[in-house]
Amino acid sequence: MEISERALAGEVAAGLERLIGLFRSLSPPDGLSLTAAATLATLERSGSQRLTALAVREGVTQPAMTQLIARLQDGGLVRREADPADGRVVQVRLTDQGRDTLARRRAIRADRLAAILARISPEERAALNAALPAIDALTSADRDGGPPPASLPGRAAQFA
Repeated sequence: MEISERALAGEVAAGLERLIGLFRSLSPPDGLSLTAAATLATLERSGSQRLTALAVREGVTQPAMTQLIARLQDGGLVRREADPADGRVVQVRLTDQGRDTLARRRAIRADRLAAILARISPEERAALNAALPAIDALTSADRDGGPPPASLPGRAAQFA
């Protein structure tokens, strides 16, 4: 029996809520909010960005993103640079320290997740592995489709 797109969307949304809870529990208590970590990951994936573009991408206001970038810059995780094409425009760039922080966070989560994966059956692990291309397709379709509608909350699912 085939499931409707609306029913599938509801099931996927519920599953994502559970995964977000798991993700939060796996993330190290290093002082980075999920929005901060997601912003660092966006910079890693997409390269330097305008502050306004980051705010739209992460679903926060420009003043909130300005404050977040100031904190990340104070921590050495990002730096601001003049746009080579227009010196009046500021671009935000991930630093090596920011890249290292992301790698460390991912390694900690992977270690914690490996312990959980060891407790489920080989068939369930195989099903998770088989689902990875579909998960990639879902997140790519979202990224390629532009920013979320204004009525949706931030992009908390794209954590680092």
